Amino acid sequence: QVQLVESGGGLVQAGGSLRLSCAASGRTVSTYAMGWFRQAPGKEREFVAAISWTGGVTYYGDSVKGRFTISRDNAKNTVYVQMNSLKPEDTAVYYCAASTRRGWGTHLKASSGYDYWGQGTQVTVSS
Repeated sequence: QVQLVESGGGLVQAGGSLRLSCAASGRTVSTYAMGWFRQAPGKEREFVAAISWTGGVTYYGDSVKGRFTISRDNAKNTVYVQMNSLKPEDTAVYYCAASTRRGWGTHLKASSGYDYWGQGTQVTVSS
């Protein structure tokens, strides 16, 4: 089993930055692709970003491209997402997820591509 704990959320003004962290425990996630999703009230869960187990390949959702950067530190069993130029529409609960499936592909842009999930951290961007 893998436990994922997100941190780093909070309240920030539009145009500001936050860095979210996702710490894994229970098992190393160094060979798993990892992803971030978000869910705003009344909306479906939305793909934010994914990163391969080496960190060499990434995907981003269209709404965050150019503003968010996903990274990982396998020695620390931790994944990050740096969020810059935040907008009010980025307000959501952000979730970290781990995929045990082999291969890199578009399945990592969907919730169904992941096997373990964190509890989420709230990000609120004020205008």
